[in-house]
Amino acid sequence: MKIAFYSITGQTRRFIKKTELQAYEISDTDPDYEMGAPYVLVVPAYDDDMMDAVIDFLNYKSNAQNLVGVAGGGNRNFNDLYIHTAKDIAKGLNVPVIFDFEFNGTDSDVKNFRKVVEQLESKQSRYRQSNIL
Repeated sequence: MKIAFYSITGQTRRFIKKTELQAYEISDTDPDYEMGAPYVLVVPAYDDDMMDAVIDFLNYKSNAQNLVGVAGGGNRNFNDLYIHTAKDIAKGLNVPVIFDFEFNGTDSDVKNFRKVVEQLESKQSRYRQSNIL
């Protein structure tokens, strides 16, 4: 399963690095990158005006259509705003929030995120195989 992520303060980048999964980092300077296959998006919780690069990325070619789920990082002290960016993107594109973690994630978060990604990959593989038959 492909992964794309966006990091402002570095917390999301640190989380992704700990997972040891290959991932594409969305850039503020050039968000126009096509994933070209089903993928998971990992985003921090920030004001909408700070997420322009993510919106541009999602609007680029087939990225919105290939998104299968969103994971969000945040701070639980923000109550309803915890992972609000992930929730908003998921709702807007009709995909599930597949995972959440606080700050840069615990070792348990890393393990559980890897498991969720593996399960999504397996599900995608079964779906592709059933459509071939």
